Amino acid sequence: MFFLFVGLPILAMIITPLWGWYYGFTASQWVIAVAFLYLNGLSITGGYHRLWAHNAYQAHPAVRLWFALWGAGALQNSVFVWASDHRRHHRHVDDNELDPYSAGRGLWFSHVGWMLREYRTNTEDFSNIKDLLNDPILQWQHRHYIAITIAMNVGVVALIGWALGDIWGTLILVGLLRLVVNHNVTFFINSLAHFWGRRPYTDANSARDNDLLAFLTYGEGYHNYHHLFQTDYRNGIRWWQWDPTKWMIFALSKVKLASQLKRVDEFKVQRAIMDTAFERARQQINPDDNCPLRQLLEREYQTFLDSITQWRDLQTKRYEKHRDALDGAWLEHRARLLKKWEDTHITDQLKALESSLQQQRRRLQLILEQSRALPVGAL
Repeated sequence: MFFLFVGLPILAMIITPLWGWYYGFTASQWVIAVAFLYLNGLSITGGYHRLWAHNAYQAHPAVRLWFALWGAGALQNSVFVWASDHRRHHRHVDDNELDPYSAGRGLWFSHVGWMLREYRTNTEDFSNIKDLLNDPILQWQHRHYIAITIAMNVGVVALIGWALGDIWGTLILVGLLRLVVNHNVTFFINSLAHFWGRRPYTDANSARDNDLLAFLTYGEGYHNYHHLFQTDYRNGIRWWQWDPTKWMIFALSKVKLASQLKRVDEFKVQRAIMDTAFERARQQINPDDNCPLRQLLEREYQTFLDSITQWRDLQTKRYEKHRDALDGAWLEHRARLLKKWEDTHITDQLKALESSLQQQRRRLQLILEQSRALPVGAL
């Protein structure tokens, strides 16, 4: 492991520039290296991570096989090992004893140190991936993982190099350098994404949202959102947020190669933002002072609680409205009936509540800005 995660990067930093200086790399080699980088990266983010570790959607067997091959090519272990470690990370995030790559043990440890020694937290235990163990594609990948990684990283790359007329140069650029970059891009999520960025959704763990990391990691950088809503197939939930993994999954669904895409209700997202904002506001405005801002904050919080109650009532009403009809329907028609009988009035009310929370967010932001503008001791 030391050679793989420390020796190879050093080797790449020495050999790649030397080869480039003396022999050079062609444009074709650079294009293929970037293509391999994305094929590996998206197979990790879309396959290993969102499909298998979190069951955020379902995929056609052809897509699963594709992800299993190119994911193995990323040399980050089999899906069984990867998903098991990752589920433990989410369950025990920041727990130095139970989180395999806890950020609490430092940047180096969470980036790569946890793989360099045999720690108690990184022993294999597949009891948390029983839903994956019977998948024949994953069984095949786990059994033949070493052979697949050699084939993808040496065999396929050397074959391309032969076609380009430069086997060694292609092995160095497409094989060695691409692999090192791919490793560290993924490891950024375990390390930097728990140290650098903002936390709009929750302060309960160290995960951060970071736009630069999202760009480098195929959309995985919206990590604060992901740790709170891990089953959402999206990490970047806004249309403008860079998340090529979500776009890939959505595109696959349009050609019937992916299905059952899970999305978190917008009201729940807004509620998480508001919960966090209210908690920070309470810490900022002295609770012992009965100042107008404090009173305004408490009134806004009561409005917030009322909105949550209304949302729960509407969800209950919608469920009860369709329960009797659904109980008597064939299983395969349930989803279609639910969509067909969706009550427009209830839906409109839910959307109005979402809009109300967004407006309240802006009011809360104004309260915080006013509190910062007051002199020390005035709150």
